[in-house]
Amino acid sequence: MHNPPEFADPRRWKALVAICMAQFMLMLDITAINVALPAIHTDLNLSRVAFTWAVSIYVLFLGGLLMLGGRLADIFGARSMILIGLLVFTLASLTSGLAQNADMLLGGRVCQGIGAALMSPAALRTLTSMFQGEERNRALGVWSGLGGIGFTVGLLAGGLLTSGPGWRWVFFVNIPIGVGLLVILPALVPERRIEDADRRVDVLGAVTVTAATGSLLYGVINAGNHGWADLGTLVPIAAAAVLYGVFALVERIVRNPLMSPGMLLRRPVATGAFLMFTAAGVTGGDIFITSQYLQHLHGYSAQATGLFFLPAALASVLGAITGGRLVGIIGTRAVAFTGLALVAIGNGLFSGLLSAHGNVFAQALPGVFLFALGGTMVFVAATTTGLAGVAQHEAGLVSAVIYTFNPTGSAVFVGAGSTVAAAGLASTPSIGGFTDAYTMFAAVAAVAAAASIVLAPSGKPQKTGVPLADQVRVSSSHP
Repeated sequence: MHNPPEFADPRRWKALVAICMAQFMLMLDITAINVALPAIHTDLNLSRVAFTWAVSIYVLFLGGLLMLGGRLADIFGARSMILIGLLVFTLASLTSGLAQNADMLLGGRVCQGIGAALMSPAALRTLTSMFQGEERNRALGVWSGLGGIGFTVGLLAGGLLTSGPGWRWVFFVNIPIGVGLLVILPALVPERRIEDADRRVDVLGAVTVTAATGSLLYGVINAGNHGWADLGTLVPIAAAAVLYGVFALVERIVRNPLMSPGMLLRRPVATGAFLMFTAAGVTGGDIFITSQYLQHLHGYSAQATGLFFLPAALASVLGAITGGRLVGIIGTRAVAFTGLALVAIGNGLFSGLLSAHGNVFAQALPGVFLFALGGTMVFVAATTTGLAGVAQHEAGLVSAVIYTFNPTGSAVFVGAGSTVAAAGLASTPSIGGFTDAYTMFAAVAAVAAAASIVLAPSGKPQKTGVPLADQVRVSSSHP
């Protein structure tokens, strides 16, 4: 048994449970609304545009504001940002649940995305500072696993809540959880601020990178609905490229940049971002395409579709535990390669086994289990790789940079999968569209697995760059 590292906080495991509960809630809300949408559409008489954006606008603001949220956590303290983000998210959930029209619903979803963007990188920063060594790998494994579980369990929860007390409870269920966490988190999480840090925020950099990421996400979300050749897709993506260029220029000339221009050129950060983008993209695309396959081709109800993904939730738990342990034993390269290989094999099984008839469980469950198992292992490898050796004064921002590639990757691959699977999503669905999408996902995962051999570091993750006691002032008072 390993001895606890020096400076270990005795509250760290309780804090991990509370922080992971918050992250679980955020991930749950990404997918739970999907199966509740038909009931929301009927009750609020949503237009086609509002119907689409009820899901997408949350991801848009979450992904667009993550970097700003991470930087604010570094400047003003991770605990403060967790609590502010949690308060915003909880109030926004109440607003969404009470919505009487589309505008109120969309406004609530926007604020949910803002709250999540403030909370998530601050929470990950807290974990990297409270845990060290092998315990840190295990904590990141739990974090990654609960995120994946929340993503898949959201489908089940959305179906059960909508068919039971009603769609509004998809949002109301967040309120008691949020209030409970607001009460207990201050006693479990110490406030860590960087001594003598410049408290000024790079407003121009924050605006440009948020606009760039938001524009990119808008374009790829539109591609899923209208195709990649649509002006509503091409113009926002082109604007995003220009805005990212402006951001790089701004960061070179301002006195207190949001992000140093060379951060994404660091091998660990670039590799973590690549792994997160691929894992979140392919698994997000898999869940979307599989949901459509079950409902559109086989006529599954929302509740039955959610129940079908229970093995994926179990596989996510197994992948998180396995990945968290193996990273500290065989290193991130082996874990990343193994995870991506499992994702590729799972999608290959989909391509070879699926048919318009026959036993759906025998044909689809092996692929579902493997892509969920492998994807969660890659999430662990991505976070441990990206945060290896990062000094605490940058931990929040680097966490945000890595995590930004989660919703971005998911949006890109859902859009690409929708295009490739067009024949399967037509009014008269064809199995060929679905198998084509899975073939594409298998190829992407296989190429990424090969690339991980070159990109991912071969050794075990390094500890955070600078000793914790030399970097931060820990508040001695805990309300």
